[in-house]
Amino acid sequence: MSHDTTLPSRPASPVDAAANAYTERLLELDPGFATELGRPGHESEYRDFSPAGLATAATAARHALAALDRLEPVDAVDTTTLHAMRERLGLDVELHETGWPLAELNNIASPSQEIRAIFDLMPTATPTQWEHIAARLANVPAAIDGYIASLREGAGRGLVAARRQVSTVIGQCERHAAPDGFFLTLARDAALDVPAPDSSAADSPSANDAGPALPASLATALLTHAETARASYGTLVAFLREELLPLAPEADAVGRDRYTLASRTFLGSAVDLAETYAWGVAELDRIIAEQQAVAQQLKPGASIAEAKALLNADPARQLHGTQALTQWMQKLSDTAMAELAGAQFDIPEIMRTLECRIAPTHDGGVYYTGPSEDFTRPGRMWWSVPEGEDSFSTWAETTTVYHEGVPGHHLQVGTATYQSGLLNDWRRNVCWVSGHGEGWALYAERLMDSLGYLSDPGDRMGMLDGQRMRAARVVFDIGVHLGLEIPAQWIAVTGSPQEGEQETGAQQAGAQQTWTAEAGLEFLKANLDLSPGQLNFEFNRYLGWPGQAPSYKIGQRLWEEIRDARAARDGEEFSLRDFHTQALNLGSVGLDTLKAALLD
Repeated sequence: MSHDTTLPSRPASPVDAAANAYTERLLELDPGFATELGRPGHESEYRDFSPAGLATAATAARHALAALDRLEPVDAVDTTTLHAMRERLGLDVELHETGWPLAELNNIASPSQEIRAIFDLMPTATPTQWEHIAARLANVPAAIDGYIASLREGAGRGLVAARRQVSTVIGQCERHAAPDGFFLTLARDAALDVPAPDSSAADSPSANDAGPALPASLATALLTHAETARASYGTLVAFLREELLPLAPEADAVGRDRYTLASRTFLGSAVDLAETYAWGVAELDRIIAEQQAVAQQLKPGASIAEAKALLNADPARQLHGTQALTQWMQKLSDTAMAELAGAQFDIPEIMRTLECRIAPTHDGGVYYTGPSEDFTRPGRMWWSVPEGEDSFSTWAETTTVYHEGVPGHHLQVGTATYQSGLLNDWRRNVCWVSGHGEGWALYAERLMDSLGYLSDPGDRMGMLDGQRMRAARVVFDIGVHLGLEIPAQWIAVTGSPQEGEQETGAQQAGAQQTWTAEAGLEFLKANLDLSPGQLNFEFNRYLGWPGQAPSYKIGQRLWEEIRDARAARDGEEFSLRDFHTQALNLGSVGLDTLKAALLD
């Protein structure tokens, strides 16, 4: 089979036309989406976060579904498009009808973060681009007002996020509303970017440095509008604290019905939650056994904790300061890109730039943002470093670079963006399913292990630590939100009473010991080797974003099952490289759609 990355262009079909029309409607409704794609126009605007805006988006989905119902596929690409759009848009409508989008609030992926985060993707190389930023800053208050209106209507229907989430978001918004918060810092530090001679160089000016100052009138406008944006976040803080927090429930768990819908949202597949929970428990045990074997390689007789302590004490595996972290990330990413391109994966030249940056926030975590449609803004890997953290261990993070970069998210997202001759706009730019995308990234980590890139015992321990974290999240997320029984081997770790210890009356009567958020936190402490700041962020994330965290590991499981089924079907004709090429050329789709496209 040919390994040309660009498949032959195909004539646009009526299905493509309907998908593209829906995409254009989404761009009209959400200017921030246009910014993500790097499309000109509407650079200063926001989507309507109010109840009316949410209803308009749901209506657009219904109209698109009706248009698709009148069409027949002309080829396999159309068949996949119809399968994917009916599943995704149908779910959007179903979610809207629950009313819960009105109450969207958590510590990572809700409008309070979205309104601020769009500025991270706005270009800053020219005065005109800074004028766009100033104009969008001026529109932050209207966006916040719309969001407050939705939260207020949701509360009127009895739909309010858990108290823990509301309190966390209050803290985040207070930091944005502070005189030294994001908005005023953005305006005070505003300067024109200096083009770098080599955009892949980690210490180049384009990585995080600024250039010449802006014209005085523009600098003044930025400060003025940044102040209005800052003040609007203060308004949001007051609403959350005075009006929403008193209504917020103490319970973190969302229950089976809401969780089932959330799981489908993030997977594009309806899995058996009880079976998946049991699999997660067994998978966690298996990974811990792998870690114990690696610990013996590092030092015979050492425990996992002792082996990690040895790794952390190794000066050759330590980085100090964010500049050193950025340079290390960039070098590792560039090396993987150069060695995998053409050998293991089809990576066109235009996709071979991946910028590694330190994020402007301090919430914790590493994330990826995709390239613009024309790749003038490359894909970027961002590291959000919590306040006060200045030391980093390479053994623990090597696999993270592969997860976010190549062959992980950058290869996946970049390939879909690149395939304009094959995929319609919705397939390339709109559809993103966490179980597909994050499942691929975990699949990529294990793949890099099999290719020898994690042969160093320390780096392999880091990969296993990441896999262990994702397996533990399956257990925690499903267990806590559904109130399932704590596995016997984890009862002592969670602090729950064991046989022979003092028990409550209900326990003495034979009641099962079920998960609570507090028991789950102790479980996470035992399985997630994170700093206190990062652990707290992750704990709140899982509680406030049900179904998302397990989608990584469950997605990896389904990716591997599909690959193995394809290999069994094709026999000696099976090519792993060709499988990857075909799979990535589909773009991000629900996992049921992926299975249908690759196996049926």
